[in-house]
Amino acid sequence: MLKTACQEQLLPGETLRDKWEFAQNAGFDGIELRAKGDLHFQSRLPELRRAHAGGVVMPTVCVDMLHFFGAFDEDLRRDAIVQMKSQLSVIAELGGLGAQTPASYGMFSRRLPPFEPPRGEEEERTVLLEGLTELGQHARSEGVRLFLEPLNRYEDHMVNRLEQAADLICAVGLESVKIGIDSYHMNIEEADPAAAILAAAPYIGHAQVSDSNRFQPGAGHLDWPAWLGALHTIGFSGYLAAECRLTGEPVQAVRSIPAFLHRSGA
Repeated sequence: MLKTACQEQLLPGETLRDKWEFAQNAGFDGIELRAKGDLHFQSRLPELRRAHAGGVVMPTVCVDMLHFFGAFDEDLRRDAIVQMKSQLSVIAELGGLGAQTPASYGMFSRRLPPFEPPRGEEEERTVLLEGLTELGQHARSEGVRLFLEPLNRYEDHMVNRLEQAADLICAVGLESVKIGIDSYHMNIEEADPAAAILAAAPYIGHAQVSDSNRFQPGAGHLDWPAWLGALHTIGFSGYLAAECRLTGEPVQAVRSIPAFLHRSGA
């Protein structure tokens, strides 16, 4: 049986302890944290330490920033790397597994005007490899992993499919850098999501889940038995972290996620 987690902003409750109590009752095995920029995540350390000491399981963190390590601007790239290093260090202190980030988000799309980015493909690859190498080395030193998330073509122009992420990770050559797959983006980008999982098996380290319409699993038309079956086939042992919007009554929608995933093969 695969483990499930829920991003903290979806869970009802004022404190992480409150959210954890709800999460456990609903059938989740952990809480995925969210990390804003400006070292906000690091500033939460007293709160996070208390939660960890109280038994709250926080295996992963997902960035919630406005710029990322693949930004066009060098200063923004450097800031994103500083933020990610801090987030990797914090999640390591909490006994977690790692931090997930895309190369960029909302910065440029080849599917929208002006269609051609201001940076050539060779330069972009250099930027991505440099960023992944620096972050991967820091993750390795902290005993955690960096999870690179491919986004759909409308949200990022550089890393859209698992094969692209795997190619970059192979070039970096660090075990501390893995793919963080997302079922929603895969539904858009992969011709056969299950086959993509099998092909990228050695590089997959984390998984985020939402349905084809970005709502909670079960609210769309994604083939969950095939998707989850592929994860079982490759021996995936990480978490399925719910990162989604909610349709229907919010509390019931969140509560439905673990049971639906387990019925579907998790």
